[in-house]
Amino acid sequence: MRRLLLLLPFIGLLWLPFYNAREPYLWGFPYFYWYQFAWVPIASLFTYIVYRGGKTS
Repeated sequence: MRRLLLLLPFIGLLWLPFYNAREPYLWGFPYFYWYQFAWVPIASLFTYIVYRGGKTS
């Protein structure tokens, strides 16, 4: 079930109309760029959660 978390970054970045905009700006970056940058730590966190949930020890 936790593996479904790995689909969220894929869907969030695959569907371009989600983030095809210039505004709002964050520290001078248009939304198009910072939205994608925001997914980097989020996807890493999801990967960690799935990895830790799948370990059997």
